[in-house]
Amino acid sequence: MPQFTAVLKLAELPPGSMRAVTLAGRELVLCHTREGLFALDNICTHAHARLCEGRLRATRLVCPLHGASFDIRDGRVLGPPAEVPLPTHAVRVVGESIEVALAAP
Repeated sequence: MPQFTAVLKLAELPPGSMRAVTLAGRELVLCHTREGLFALDNICTHAHARLCEGRLRATRLVCPLHGASFDIRDGRVLGPPAEVPLPTHAVRVVGESIEVALAAP
C-alpha cells in the first residue's frame, strides 16, 4: 500500500499553478490544473533544469532550459529534446492537505 505524506495545503496551490516541494530527499513539482493535481519529479530528464521554473500550459509542463515538454498526467515526453519520461507520483487530497506517495526510484 502506498505511503502518503502531506506536502502542502490545497489553498497554497491555486488552479493553474505549480510549486516545488521536497519529500524524502526528492524534489517534486506539484501541478494543479482543471484535470486535477499531479506530482512529478522536478528535474528535467534532459538537462537537469528545475521544471518548477518553466511553464505550465494545461497538462503540458515546459522546461525552462531547452523547452522539452512533458504530460503532467503520466510524465510522457511531448516535445524534444527530452527523450526519457518524468517519474510521476500518486496524489490525493485529504481534508485541506495535498498528500503524495512517492513512486519507487
